[in-house]
Amino acid sequence: MPPMTQVFTIPPGAAFVDTLAAQLLAEAGGDPLALADMEILLPTRRACRAMSDAFLRLSGGRPLLLPRLRPLGDMDEEELELSGADPLDLPPAVSPTERVLILARLILTAAQAQKGHVPSPDQAVRLASELAKLLDAVQVERLDFAGLAKLVPEDYADHWQLTLKFLTILTEAWPRILAERGTLDPEDRLNRVMAAQIEAWRVRPPRHKVIAAGSTGSRPATADLLAAVAALPAGRVVLAGLDRAMDEASWAALDPAHPQYGLKALLARLGVERHGVRPLTSDVDLRQDRVRLLAEALRPAATCEAWRDLPALDARVLDGVWRLEAPTPREEAGAIALMMRRELDRPGHTAALVTPDRGLARRVAGELERWGIRIDDSAGRPLGLNEPGAFLRLAVEMVADEFSPHALLACLKHPLAAGGMETGAFRALVRRLERLNLRGPRPAPGVAGLRQAVKDRRLSSWLADLETMAAPLADRLKADEGSLADLLRAHMEFAEWLAGDDLLPGPARLWRGEAGEAAARFAADLAAAAPALGDLAGHCYPALFDELMGAVAVRSAWDHHPRLFIWGPLEARLQHADLLILGGLNEGTWPAPPEADPWMSRPMQAAFGLAPPERRIGLSAHDFAQGFAAPRVVLSRSSRVDGTPTVPSRWLMRLDAVMKGSGLAFDQDAGQWLDWHALLDRPERWTRPEIPAPAPPVSARPRRLSVTEIETWMRDPYAIYAKHVLRLRALDPIDADPGAAEYGSMVHEALELFLEAWPRDLPGDPQGELLRIGREVFEAKVTSPALWAFWWPRFDSVARWVAAKEVARRPGVARVHAEAGGALEIEAPAGPFTLTAKADRLDEMKDGTLALIDYKTGTPPRAREVAAGFAPQLPLEAVIARHGGFGGVRAAEVSELLYWQLKGGAQGGEERAAGGDAATLAAEALEGLHALVAVFDDPATPYAARPHPEHAPKYSDYLHLARVREWASGGDGEE
Repeated sequence: MPPMTQVFTIPPGAAFVDTLAAQLLAEAGGDPLALADMEILLPTRRACRAMSDAFLRLSGGRPLLLPRLRPLGDMDEEELELSGADPLDLPPAVSPTERVLILARLILTAAQAQKGHVPSPDQAVRLASELAKLLDAVQVERLDFAGLAKLVPEDYADHWQLTLKFLTILTEAWPRILAERGTLDPEDRLNRVMAAQIEAWRVRPPRHKVIAAGSTGSRPATADLLAAVAALPAGRVVLAGLDRAMDEASWAALDPAHPQYGLKALLARLGVERHGVRPLTSDVDLRQDRVRLLAEALRPAATCEAWRDLPALDARVLDGVWRLEAPTPREEAGAIALMMRRELDRPGHTAALVTPDRGLARRVAGELERWGIRIDDSAGRPLGLNEPGAFLRLAVEMVADEFSPHALLACLKHPLAAGGMETGAFRALVRRLERLNLRGPRPAPGVAGLRQAVKDRRLSSWLADLETMAAPLADRLKADEGSLADLLRAHMEFAEWLAGDDLLPGPARLWRGEAGEAAARFAADLAAAAPALGDLAGHCYPALFDELMGAVAVRSAWDHHPRLFIWGPLEARLQHADLLILGGLNEGTWPAPPEADPWMSRPMQAAFGLAPPERRIGLSAHDFAQGFAAPRVVLSRSSRVDGTPTVPSRWLMRLDAVMKGSGLAFDQDAGQWLDWHALLDRPERWTRPEIPAPAPPVSARPRRLSVTEIETWMRDPYAIYAKHVLRLRALDPIDADPGAAEYGSMVHEALELFLEAWPRDLPGDPQGELLRIGREVFEAKVTSPALWAFWWPRFDSVARWVAAKEVARRPGVARVHAEAGGALEIEAPAGPFTLTAKADRLDEMKDGTLALIDYKTGTPPRAREVAAGFAPQLPLEAVIARHGGFGGVRAAEVSELLYWQLKGGAQGGEERAAGGDAATLAAEALEGLHALVAVFDDPATPYAARPHPEHAPKYSDYLHLARVREWASGGDGEE
């Protein structure tokens, strides 16, 4: 057993790296070379950087020769040679990308051999990643796959028998491939490097000080290395946050989910009793009351009966602790960002958010950008969310989706897209293409389809260049089989061309900056590993590329604020900040639930020797306990995530229970930060917007409107103002599927063509003829099979009803006019006013009168709306007809005003009269028109928005412009 003095601990609440650095500086005294003769082993490279920063802080800026700082998780043989050990002759580690692709190929081959479901390449890569995790877990625990066979005796379920057969990929095929390639798995290689270091120290113990600090020894090879350090003459192991005050019953009852379990297991491996571990610092009274409070809250379940005798605690134990309960992650992130921003106003102070919730981390980083602050996020940002990665994804999706409008615009509007042109000119062409050709129904597939729809010569030439440069990638994506290397090469060449502008070539723009360099490394690694996968169908490439890119993160090494940080729990374990915010404290987030293993059940994992899933929860609990002891700490969570209520983290609930038993409560509520964050986007003074009622000069007011616009004029004058005075037109949706309006247009067109072909006599089979014409119209405009299946049966029913109606009606009709255009000029105070119309159907009756029929695929207006003048379309058309305003139709009285509701279904349609006597309705409509025009010829009359809400139109293109949602709501401004 090593001497007690070889194993130390730094208590929670003490800044770990600063405390260790201060101790080593004190031991070095004034000798400038003593520090350089030390060697410090730390868990990660980030911990090494933190250690280096701690020495610089404590040195007061004077030059130092720092100790050798080595990361335990990334040890290599070059460092062994520096330490005096014999050079190692280890094979290189296999590339992670190459390993996943090889395993994916083995999975696909096995699935094809078994003649079962063959996964797609991206699915195979996901499964290969899970196999790689199992491979790493087995090698971390230094287990042998030979033990798998004993876990699945014959009486187990067939599922496990199949799993064992599937895992022959790892037990048989994978070792053979590694041997053929002369490589090792990364975890196996790290185990060998650590074993070589241990052996080198055993043979030639170093004379200099070797300090292993901050590790919990959860990896067996790391625990062995820590034991070797503790056995060195000048070796020392420094633990983080060992609980030396825990009662023996609780210590004996620790389970893997407890924060002290890992340290207990490590001490057992080191052969050191807990009470033989001494604190490295003499300042052991740092917030120890708070530490004891949390230790009580997290005590093992077997000894929780001690809670019945909890003593009352001094309220000052929670000094410096705040609790933040936010409604949603948005408010939580905003309040956290505001706290961090406030900390910058304290000279020299630092603040850090510690969370495993990557979504919350990105939200906080985004909130901080409102003040121009870029924050260091230790986990980085997924490459696919960075500019170059997103561009690569969008470029291949555009080509794979045959240049569909959404995919095309998403790619060509990306900041990197320029196509060799000046970026402003390129953007102008994209906007022109969108406005002229991509709004409304989708053009034919591919660039060729776009060029057919384009009439602009410059656009056509530009699209021809795009088609030429995309052709190699498009051809490979359409191929039934091709190599990943060829697909990747075509993809990268097209992306580089598209990224070029008039100043820089594509590679210089695409691969610049940290994100560009990360994308270039990813592409190079994938190109090197591509032969390992073999051939694949071209259409599988985009999903495969996206899946592989998802494993890459971009970490910024510069251009971030020096006093604000976002850390993962592991990175935060050894670091220090003046304000520490523990965010995302919801069950299922922190701690994360134990992952379901796709290969082995829990009993099988235990029998095989793998660490239980709760071990990760214990490590996470240790990180939480370390953070809770910070000088100033905020415990933050959201009550709802994605609209679903959340459960507080188990640690918060235990803490609440113990605080309640001890008579404590959080007096320092951080809720005011939520209020302050809400004020950031709220105007100082809010007043409900007034109903817009512009009154333009009479000279700017329209002097010509259609009968349908007269209805709009009465129901919503502001819409007439926006359309005819401001001359605003709504753009059609991009890649629009035909909806109810398009269906109505197709029905109208089919009836128009039918009536134009048969204006006097009917064909022998009117229903068949109408269906023939309707099919031609629908085939020209409906490209979606789903929409065809939805709309065509309705039209079939409509055709049946219309044909029957025509047979009954035509004996009294002399001639039918379809889509008849007409106009009538009336005198008004400001000068002549022209009323226009296009009647769906105008029948010249054999009795000398006229009949007007309006088709409605929706609901026709009610008779009382027509009588009240709010649906004046048919009566005004009657006015025009009576005055001979329809070309080719003599002036005559109108005897019928009818609506044909073409609703489909079992009934097919329904005829409904517009109201009472047609002549009376026409006379009243003309009188109302004169009055309406006279009112709006008064310059004081405003074009108010929806003056009669009960008669307001159901739809308008100008609701957002009139801000209807704001002034029409029933609540106050805050609502």
